[in-house]
Amino acid sequence: MAFTAKDVMALRARTDAGVMDCKKALTDADGDMDKAADLLRERGIAKAAKKASRIAAEGIVASYVEGNVGVLLEINCESDFVAKNPQFAEIANVIAKVIVACDPADVDALLACEVPGEGSVEDYLKSKIAVIGEKIAVRRFTKYVSNGFIATYIHLGGKLGVMLDMNGENTEEAAAVAHDITLQVAFTKPTYLTKDQVSEEALEKEKAVLKQQAINEGKPEAIAEKMVMGRIKKYYEENCLVEQAFIKDDSVKIADLLKKGNVTIANCVFYVMGEALKRRAKTLAKKLQSKLRL
Repeated sequence: MAFTAKDVMALRARTDAGVMDCKKALTDADGDMDKAADLLRERGIAKAAKKASRIAAEGIVASYVEGNVGVLLEINCESDFVAKNPQFAEIANVIAKVIVACDPADVDALLACEVPGEGSVEDYLKSKIAVIGEKIAVRRFTKYVSNGFIATYIHLGGKLGVMLDMNGENTEEAAAVAHDITLQVAFTKPTYLTKDQVSEEALEKEKAVLKQQAINEGKPEAIAEKMVMGRIKKYYEENCLVEQAFIKDDSVKIADLLKKGNVTIANCVFYVMGEALKRRAKTLAKKLQSKLRL
């Protein structure tokens, strides 16, 4: 039995499955709409598609290191119960390995990459959604290819993750320094790596705020100007990783630690799991509740 593009769209509206999945199901079902819908359900595709509109606000931040290549990624699900399941951690691990091998530019490109023996990442996730019963989505990832070595730290079972790209030889002392710095990043969540990265715009804005603070304290404008220079140093120490005091010993700066390990930091990234996602989920829940009251 032949089928038309209109039939494909009708099946898509009925099951929420993708266009190509619907077309294949209709082909396999010889154009029979009911049979095609059943095939999609059997394959877990319709079930997975219906979950695609849900908010996945739980999940984990995971890391993977292979030689001098490192990946930090956030993968989300709907419940903390699933996030704590070892099977979910394995999904993150599989996808991290794909990122290393495929080198996708972004999440959309990642979904088209191949998982060995599983089809595309998108197909792989659909199959896992069908088994687990919750929406699963890769939110973001960062990949570093280091000229030195990679250091990572995952906090509280995936609630926060840090990855450093270190310049220098991976000696025992350098590795210990890098580990301490990952802990520092997890604790302080710096905005910048060095003070050179602070833009002129951000700096001028901060100076204006600090000057007004001094004036509000009753200082004359000329004195306020001088006070700003002292306070801007504190701004750097609070917001720039290399300028910070070491959390384990505040008499030591991160810059001193780096000298001790004979290393420098080429790149730094950290993810806090679910940043902004939970607020979005709560907002949507409130909107839904208000509609239900009507």
